[in-house]
Order: sequence, then C-alpha cells, then structure tokens
Amino acid sequence: MLLIEYNSAFHMDLEITQRDREGVTVLDLKGRLVVGEGVTALRERIKSLAAAGHKMLLLNLAGVEYIDSTGLGSMVVCLSSAKKEGGLVKLLNLSKRNIELLVLTKLTTVFEVFNDEQQAVSSFFPNREIKRFDILSFIKEQEGKEGGEG
Repeated sequence: MLLIEYNSAFHMDLEITQRDREGVTVLDLKGRLVVGEGVTALRERIKSLAAAGHKMLLLNLAGVEYIDSTGLGSMVVCLSSAKKEGGLVKLLNLSKRNIELLVLTKLTTVFEVFNDEQQAVSSFFPNREIKRFDILSFIKEQEGKEGGEG
C-alpha cells in the first residue's frame, strides 16, 4: 500500500489546455491538482492571463481526479490574483469527491460552481438568465444513487 502511494506522487501532475468560448477563457485541467509543478503552472497561467486582460476565467475540472490541500490553496490564489486584475475565476465539472472537498473546506462560499459549461459561460454575462448549480441537491442525488446501487 505504501509503495502505491509513493509511486503516485510521480504520476503526471496536471495538463492544462486553454480554449476560448464567447470571450471566456476556459482552462481544461486533466490529472491531479496536487503539490508540485502542475499547481505552480496553473497559478502562473492564471496570473499571466489575468494580467493580459483575460478577466473571465473558467476552470474545467472534469479531468481532475484528485485535489490535495495545495491544489485547493492554489485555486484560491488563482481567484485572488484574477480578482486583483478585475477578473473572476469560476469552477466547472467537479467530481462528487471534489465537490465534497469544497463543501468541507467551505470554499463553495468562495467559488461559483457549475456542472454545465454553457451555464458557466453565461454566468459571466449579467444580462443572461442562468440556472445556478445547487450543491446540496447534487450531494443528495449522489447519496441516493449510492444507496440504490448497494
């Protein structure tokens, strides 16, 4: 068991792919948001994007299998560096485990979280009607699924 955990530390940290959707910069993250180069790369990317005038940033976490405390901290740093430049960072497609992590750390009060990319993009435009992501109903729904499978 110890060997597996030790080896996982050397697993490819994080891939960051950037795309634009309606003027919103979407960063698709894949891998593990953990202490190391990936977290540093994400912070640097957000900082340079915000400084270059990209004010609307969306982190798509669909491909993120694991977030540690350093990863969580880096997301908060990303948000604050974007805010310093007059921007915003919102989160998209968190796994059940990662949503529970945000709830546990009370970061759901800091970040806007979405499970639909179009809703997330639209949320950057105040004149658009959007359906907010309801974290509590998501967790209840997941608990219901787990209860039905057992």
